[in-house]
Amino acid sequence: MIEYRGIHHVSLAVTNLEKSKNFYGDILGFQEIVRPNFGFPGAWYQIGHQQVHLIQYEDAQTIRQSDELNSREGHLAIRVKDYDQALAYLKEKGVKIKENPRSKSGFAQIFCMDPDRNLIEMNVNQAQLK
Repeated sequence: MIEYRGIHHVSLAVTNLEKSKNFYGDILGFQEIVRPNFGFPGAWYQIGHQQVHLIQYEDAQTIRQSDELNSREGHLAIRVKDYDQALAYLKEKGVKIKENPRSKSGFAQIFCMDPDRNLIEMNVNQAQLK
């Protein structure tokens, strides 16, 4: 059996690195960290003990064509400290969102997407809601 320690990183394909860096760094506020020079564009971000790696790859097979915020699509889920604060911040920044404060999962969820339509969920335990 494999003994797991956790998820180290998630890689996402993007088509325009500068637009994506603006979204992940400037809008979401992820902390960019040093990335080795792989010979192709990308960026790495630290979120707690995990990382998100962006890889600029225009021919990626994982780029979604739809801009529908559909929670059944593959997505990256990030636990946030305060649901209402995250919701207000995303609205203030003009980010298209889908709210699901009473999900059957037990998580209060906010879905949004990056410029390449990679789906992102932000959530808290529903018991934390006021």
